[in-house]
Amino acid sequence: MLAQGLRWPRPRPLLMAQAFGPAFRSEADKRIRPGERGFDRAVCLALVQAAAEACRLATELSRRAEKLLAVAPKLRAKGAGDVIFLLLNEDAVPGTLTTKNLSRFAARRLFERLQQLEAVRELSGRTSFRLFGL
Repeated sequence: MLAQGLRWPRPRPLLMAQAFGPAFRSEADKRIRPGERGFDRAVCLALVQAAAEACRLATELSRRAEKLLAVAPKLRAKGAGDVIFLLLNEDAVPGTLTTKNLSRFAARRLFERLQQLEAVRELSGRTSFRLFGL
C-alpha cells in the first residue's frame, strides 16, 4: 500500500533497515518486541522513518545519475557508454571491468576520470579491488 501511495514500481522491504533502529527502543532504552505494549506504534514510526529515508536516498541517487549523464559527453573512451549504462543500472561496478571495447587498464583510467569529475564514487575503500557506484 505504501509503494502504491508513493508510486514506486514495486514494494521495498523498508522495515528490515529499521529493525534495530530508534523506533523500536523504549524510554528505558530497552528493545520493544512483538506483542509488547507500543509495538504497533513502533512499526508505524519505523515505516514512516524508512519511507522518508528511501525518498531521501532516491533523491540523492537521482541527482548523482543526472551528474553522471551530464559528464558523459566529456568521456572519450570507446567503452564509456557501456560503463555508464552499468553504473546507472547496477549498485556497484568493479574498477577492473572489461568489455569488448574497454580493457581493464582503460577502465581504471575511465573510473579515475569519472572520480575527478565527481560523477562516481569509490565504494570499497580498498586499493587492491575497487568498486564504483553512484
